[in-house]
Amino acid sequence: MSDPVRVDKWLWAVRVFKTRSMATDAVKKGRVFIDDMAVKPSRVVKIGDIIKVRKSPVTYSYKVLQLAGKRMGAKLVGEYMEDVTPKEELEVLEIQKHMGWFQRERGTGRPTKKDRRDLDDFFETE
Repeated sequence: MSDPVRVDKWLWAVRVFKTRSMATDAVKKGRVFIDDMAVKPSRVVKIGDIIKVRKSPVTYSYKVLQLAGKRMGAKLVGEYMEDVTPKEELEVLEIQKHMGWFQRERGTGRPTKKDRRDLDDFFETE
């Protein structure tokens, strides 16, 4: 039996987060759930747990296959967790990818500094 592993440490070890402090911050901000309940960073992970991580706009779901306390290479991650994110969540990413950002035409949206100055000059005339 392996030693108990904290949820923030496990998320960092299986490369869900780049740093341990980023994992801890996400847990503290209520973006990590086990059994649909927000958890604290010190929560111990068990084999078979489904961990949900909210990374806007998607909530990823991971099933714990093995416990890991040390960061591992990307090739080993599949032995420790299984990505069980529903297809509906992943479709949100695809939709966003294909939407793209449209360029707004000049003159639409917020006024420029020049527009603001022109407005100020217009209203200051007495």
